[in-house]
Amino acid sequence: MPMDWIWGLIGGLLIGTGGAVYLLVNGRIMGASGIIGGLVDGSAGDSKWERLAFLVGVVLLPIILQPVYREVDTHVTQNVLVLIAAGLLVGVGTRLANGCTSGHGVCGMSRLSLRGFAATLCYLLAGGVSVLFFRHLLGVI
Repeated sequence: MPMDWIWGLIGGLLIGTGGAVYLLVNGRIMGASGIIGGLVDGSAGDSKWERLAFLVGVVLLPIILQPVYREVDTHVTQNVLVLIAAGLLVGVGTRLANGCTSGHGVCGMSRLSLRGFAATLCYLLAGGVSVLFFRHLLGVI
């Protein structure tokens, strides 16, 4: 019997634990868009190296774990235009919401933030509408 759901549970627990540790150690929310944004716009200040370490870990961990998990099916489309459009839509949505799913969904909701709940609801609705539009109406995914 397949137990693919267990990987989602483990991943969620790891992300939640990472967010809690980041908040406890640094006193700041672990929002990936804020971490990257602070590096891009120069507002990171003293936390520049900490933010870079976070991003290096995000990039290196899948590479390090590749020998253990050789075959991973992410269901990502091979259509480059769809990937570009998706990246732009996520970027615009993140900017409009002043944060991303890691900041609002993981950290905001765990702190019972009304703004976190509202932003997460908007992300989920936008994702559902996007799948409906791109996959079912346009057939491009």
